[in-house]
Amino acid sequence: MGTLLAILGILFVTLIVLVPFLEKYASKTEPKDYSHLARYIFPLIALLIVLQILSYYFF
Repeated sequence: MGTLLAILGILFVTLIVLVPFLEKYASKTEPKDYSHLARYIFPLIALLIVLQILSYYFF
């Protein structure tokens, strides 16, 4: 249990430090367009479902 609390504490402190740092130095230009990645989402979800089914029945 102590290890879990240590890991969670480190993650929390890292978030407290990194989020303001990344917001300060983030690029102020136009926002990124990720709409071209949308065509990969459904095939990846289908692949994930198939892999989970195979993992459930065979491993």
